[in-house]
Amino acid sequence: MKIGVLASQGAFAEHIAVLEQLKVDAVPVRLPAELAELDGLIIPGGESTSISKLMLDYHLTDKVRELALDGLPLLGTCAGMILLAKDVADPRIEPLRVMNIRVRRNAFGRQVDSFETDLHIPALGERPFHAVFIRAPLIEEIDGGVEVLARLDNGTVVAVRQGKLIATAFHPELTTDLRFHRYFLDIVASRQ
Repeated sequence: MKIGVLASQGAFAEHIAVLEQLKVDAVPVRLPAELAELDGLIIPGGESTSISKLMLDYHLTDKVRELALDGLPLLGTCAGMILLAKDVADPRIEPLRVMNIRVRRNAFGRQVDSFETDLHIPALGERPFHAVFIRAPLIEEIDGGVEVLARLDNGTVVAVRQGKLIATAFHPELTTDLRFHRYFLDIVASRQ
C-alpha cells in the first residue's frame, strides 16, 4: 500500500511518521507526477490559503480533484478538510469541491483558542480519541451523502465521511493514537 501525503506546507512530516509506524509506504507529494500509483492521499493541516495557492501553482488541484472523483481515498485534516469542501467561506481558497460540506476557516478562534478534547468516534471503537484542534475550521453545512463521524459535546460536527473521503477539523497526526489513520487505511484497503 502506497499513501501520498501532500507536502506543500503544513503537518505533512507528522502524517508520514504515523504512516511509517503503521508500516505503510508513505511518500511526500509536491508535483502531479508524484500522484501516480498512489492508493490514497492525505492533505494535512497547515495554512489553507498557502496550501491552496501552492496546489494551484504546481498544477495539483485539478489532478487531485480528478483522482478523488475517480475514487481515490482522501483524508483531509484541518486545512485538508477546508480543501476537500464543496464550498469555503473564503474567496482566497480554491477548494477541490469533492465533499458535500461548507467550511469556515479558523472558526474556533485564533491560535490561543486552540484546544484538546476527547471525542467519541464510534467508527474507532469505544475508547475516546484524544483530538487536537489548532485554529480549527468549522463545518457550517452538510449535504447529501455525508456521514457524521464525530461531534463535540455541544453538537458541533468535527469529522465526516463521504464514500472514500474523510475530513476532520482536528489533527489526528499530533497524537500517539494511530486508530484514525488505521481507519483511513482500512478504507484504502477496501478499494484494492
